[in-house]
Amino acid sequence: MEYYCAYQERCYKEVEEKLYSFSSNQSEKDEILTYLIENNFINEERFAQSFVRGKHNYKLWGKNRIVNELKFRNISSRNIQTALKEIHETVYIENFHKLAEKNWESITAPKGPKKNKKFVDFLLRKGYETNLIYEKLHELDN
Repeated sequence: MEYYCAYQERCYKEVEEKLYSFSSNQSEKDEILTYLIENNFINEERFAQSFVRGKHNYKLWGKNRIVNELKFRNISSRNIQTALKEIHETVYIENFHKLAEKNWESITAPKGPKKNKKFVDFLLRKGYETNLIYEKLHELDN
């Protein structure tokens, strides 16, 4: 389990699920989890920061999607807020504009409600804020 945690940042929930896939009793699993936490193999704050950097820089996810994914992994609100500071606002806005413009150009539908809906839906799935999306839509649609 040390290797599993050292290979890639893991949250408590992921390690717990991996342990449940092995056939051992509850006390052994609890003992292993305690050991991993005490020896800093599992660190929720470090995991959240790494997750935020990776998902935003490589998958270009917005803050809403990142927050939802971290909540799904039972990461505390405090750790989520700390981790979101890993995204610099200028880089966030820059990435949003690049992604939005690239997506707008790739939609083959003619200008109109259908193209607008595809554009908005794509960026909502990526997790960007609605005010950003609609401002960009207004800019591109004119």
